[in-house]
Amino acid sequence: MKNLPSLLLLAALVPALGACAPRTDSAAAPVRATVPVSSVGFYPQQTGLTWTYVPEDETVGDLPYVLRALGPTIFTGESVSATQMTGRGAEQTWYRRVGADGVFLLGLRKPGVTVALNPAWQEYPAENAWKVGLVWQGRSAVTVASDDGQVKARGTLNYRYEVQDRRQVTTRAGTFSVWVVTRQMSDDVGGLFPATQQLWFTPFVGEVRTPEGLLLTGRNFATKGGTP
Repeated sequence: MKNLPSLLLLAALVPALGACAPRTDSAAAPVRATVPVSSVGFYPQQTGLTWTYVPEDETVGDLPYVLRALGPTIFTGESVSATQMTGRGAEQTWYRRVGADGVFLLGLRKPGVTVALNPAWQEYPAENAWKVGLVWQGRSAVTVASDDGQVKARGTLNYRYEVQDRRQVTTRAGTFSVWVVTRQMSDDVGGLFPATQQLWFTPFVGEVRTPEGLLLTGRNFATKGGTP
């Protein structure tokens, strides 16, 4: 489980996922396709979508992390889409603006701590921009605050993405055509953000490999991006 501590961007301020005790509920049950293809966007975020993941170095049968699209909400005064990952005693929610121009992260929250990013961190490019060699980058101010509004830290995040390849990969969830993306980050907020990570993205499916090294094992919707 060497990749688990990087699952949470706030590893230096709050307990990492790897320190949480495994859950003993029925989360390991495979998810089933229930959402119509026509309801899923290029960057999937429709309410009710669900994905399951496990660290790439874990064996079959391990309890997964479950990612759920919670739907529209408000974060720092803006309309956003919320997604939440739970499992093994952990909980984290991300707040994003999603559209044809890409995916922008405004902030994230776990119990007791909220991180706000200004301007929003661009996680993905415009839908029609994807190609091998594509690069995008930016800088965001970071504010870390407790639930009572007390600011715990301020700083700056710098990020750079590059699309390295497009290839076929197979996980427990099926075979997918993925864009392979390298993400590089640096910050002056105590090194909260891992320096270099790789992710795999498939349109109409989502992340097949997350930047933290989690591999997709199942989802509750079927699309042209791959079989459920």
